[in-house]
Amino acid sequence: MAVVAENIPLTPMADDQPSSTRAEQMGDFGGGLVILSDPDCIESEGIRGMRTRIMAQHVREGRRALAICSPTENTGCTFVAANLAASLAQIGVKTVVVDADLRTPGLTSFFGDGGGPVGLGDYLADADVSIDQIVRNTSLPDLSIITAGTLHSNPQELLSSARFKSLVDLLLREFDFTIFDTTPTNSCTDAQRVGTVAGYCMVVARKHRSHVKDVSTLVSLLRADRATVIGTVLNNF
Repeated sequence: MAVVAENIPLTPMADDQPSSTRAEQMGDFGGGLVILSDPDCIESEGIRGMRTRIMAQHVREGRRALAICSPTENTGCTFVAANLAASLAQIGVKTVVVDADLRTPGLTSFFGDGGGPVGLGDYLADADVSIDQIVRNTSLPDLSIITAGTLHSNPQELLSSARFKSLVDLLLREFDFTIFDTTPTNSCTDAQRVGTVAGYCMVVARKHRSHVKDVSTLVSLLRADRATVIGTVLNNF
């Protein structure tokens, strides 16, 4: 059912809900990072397959950013963003994952408390907040995280600001790869803005939850905003 672009068929099987058993195994990471807590499971195999294709057909072409987008909530978008970031860091790719969902952020559930309350929203809303305050290392070498931070009433304006564009440019210089988790597009256009600035997007859908028309519409909207859709992920296939 997925619309696939740029010849990257991506179909990992994943679940959006971390288990307590995995959380106990992960230490300061959240239980949803199956790429670390359960490397032999089918979800981890799917993530590694995705990583291989992205390294071969995306990173090697000089593409260094990727927005993970979804037409609706509960598709596993954050699961894919977090695990893909961790898998890239595992092979020595200096990676930062950014929670650009400034409405209902979920990335901290995969990375413990994220190291503090200051995050992307604070940086975009306050010129006195520095990038050093929002980029935090994790216990996994080569993996950093930027949480959503304080939620504001104007997330679309913040993501449309020149300060967000400047931040993305800086991250592209400082890191080998930058991944953005985004807000579902059925509620707002935040993800389209993030995708436009990042330049490249991957769409996440979920069996029995996502409709073909919604996925196709999202792909068309992203392309209309001059973002390249490199492929799709179908969860619970």
